[in-house]
Amino acid sequence: MPGDDSKGADADVVIIGGGAAGIAAARRLQALRPDLSILLLEAGDRLGGRAWTLGLPDAGIALDLGCGWLHGARTNAWTAIAGEVGLTVDRTPAPWNDGGRQLQRDGAEARAARQAIGAYFERLESHEGNDAAMAELLEPGNPWNGQIRAIGTYITGAELERSSIVDYNRYDPGAGPDWRVREGYGTLVSRYGKPVPARLGTEVTRIDHRHAGRIGIETNQGVLRARAVLVTVSTNVLAAGRIAFDPPLPDKIEAAARLPLGLADKLFLRLANPEALPADTHMLGSTSRGATGTYQLRPFGAPVVEAYFAGDLAHDLEGQGSEAAFSFACNELAAHFGADIRKQLSVAALSAWAAVPHIGGSYSYAEPGASNLRGRLAAPHDGRIFFAGEACSTSRYSTAHGAYETGVAAADLIAGSFSQNP
Repeated sequence: MPGDDSKGADADVVIIGGGAAGIAAARRLQALRPDLSILLLEAGDRLGGRAWTLGLPDAGIALDLGCGWLHGARTNAWTAIAGEVGLTVDRTPAPWNDGGRQLQRDGAEARAARQAIGAYFERLESHEGNDAAMAELLEPGNPWNGQIRAIGTYITGAELERSSIVDYNRYDPGAGPDWRVREGYGTLVSRYGKPVPARLGTEVTRIDHRHAGRIGIETNQGVLRARAVLVTVSTNVLAAGRIAFDPPLPDKIEAAARLPLGLADKLFLRLANPEALPADTHMLGSTSRGATGTYQLRPFGAPVVEAYFAGDLAHDLEGQGSEAAFSFACNELAAHFGADIRKQLSVAALSAWAAVPHIGGSYSYAEPGASNLRGRLAAPHDGRIFFAGEACSTSRYSTAHGAYETGVAAADLIAGSFSQNP
């Protein structure tokens, strides 16, 4: 750990990235070691990272442009934190939980689709041997492969050809159903971060760890020094070399590159006549193709539709802009509810996560053969540089509570290292 010149550090611990992992680590360190000075650096203009809530007061709803569901809610740390910071957890069943509302047709075709989808995921879960792409377990010519592809892409944010079976099988969100925070998941994460000393608009460009005793952190706002650094930026930021390590850390960059961020974007539509659509009901845009949206109709009963696009479709629509995304969603909704539904809809908000320079996507997936690299990414370097974030979680990757857990784990390691080398 640090030598004599660590006394000149600007902070004992500098945390890079103000998302769920960075905030969780900072709060944990504040509790464990109130004697340590902590500084969080965030390149963006807000806390929360990929948890981002926009208010829509006239519709009576908060819009989560990023994560929106408390997955595994009974054991999800954010569920309890929501109560601690005065927010409301809504326990209405998610569409995919028991009691959730799905807009789907009954009949022979619907039953055949459910059977084919269930059989595919059973094949994934019973897979043994070497890792492979999730697409390899599709049955050639199966008429429901489009729907299977759509669901798989929502899960990973990438096409099945790029996604690891082993990594899919390691995912475990925890116990319980999936709930929501009425005021927004982004509101929850950012509010939890309020007690943390933070500098917004501060982009880290280089981490100089050549010398024992202190680490130099170069930013667009000047140079800082710290005794320990926690890096919680996305894998896309690391893989692109947006932060240079001196000396280089090639193992980290390789791991990040093979654990890239998939893409999931959301389009929120205002609904002029709320009665035109059922409340809090979920539907799939098309049951025959993979490039389709999934829609939450009137979440919390509000006059809003939440459209969700993933993978290559999300990249295409994000690149074309809000008019293309709006047209695509209207076409899919009109196929179910008739052409007149178009007159009821207008754009309220659209996310574009791939275009955010200090994030670059939505949540990590593992390429075939890369699942074990999550552990490599999470491992500390030289007892002074630590790593956290959803991509570092072996079983709760892609979630805000997975990010939280890795932040807490990193904070425990940092606190332990200072105890050994005060």
